[in-house]
Amino acid sequence: MSDSFPSPLGELAVRFALVSLVAVGGANAVMPDIHRQFVVERAWLGEAEFANLVALSTAAPGPNVLLVALIGWKVAGLAGALVSTAAMCGPSSLLAMLFARAWWSQRWAAACWRTTVQQALAPIPVGFILASGWVITLAADGPSVPAWALTAGTTVLLSFREKFHPLWLIALGALLGALGWI
Repeated sequence: MSDSFPSPLGELAVRFALVSLVAVGGANAVMPDIHRQFVVERAWLGEAEFANLVALSTAAPGPNVLLVALIGWKVAGLAGALVSTAAMCGPSSLLAMLFARAWWSQRWAAACWRTTVQQALAPIPVGFILASGWVITLAADGPSVPAWALTAGTTVLLSFREKFHPLWLIALGALLGALGWI
C-alpha cells in the first residue's frame, strides 16, 4: 500500500478509514489490526513504542481513540494526528448515523428479527477487546507468565466491574514491573 502514496498522510487516512469501518466497540476493539498495520507491516512503530502509546492513551483522560492520534503524531506530526483522528472517526460515525436512522425507523421498529441481530452482534466487540489484550501483552513484554496473569486478571476485573478505572491496573503493572516481577 505504501508505494501508492506520496506521503504518509494519505496512507494514514486510508488505513484508519478502513479500520474505522470495522471498529465495533471503539478503537480498542481494532487494536490488533492497528498493531498489525503500523508495527508489523509498516514498522512505523516498535513493539515497546506501541505498548507505550497504548498505555499513554489509556491513562490520559478522553476517548480511547487517542491512540490513533498518537500514532498519527508519531508518523507525521500534528497533521498526522489530525488526519488519523478524522479518518478513524469520520467513516464509522457516518456509518453509525446511517445505520441508526434505518434501525430505529418505523419500517423496522416492530421487526421480530431485531432482537436476534442485536444478540448475535454483542459478542463481536467482546472478542475484539480480548484480542486487543492479547496483542498488548505480546507487544509489552512477550509471552511471560506474570504478564499473561496480569492481562487475564485485568480482563476478568474489567468484565465484571464497569466503574473500575483501568489506570489503577496500569499502575499495578508499572509497580510489578518496577519490582522486577513482570
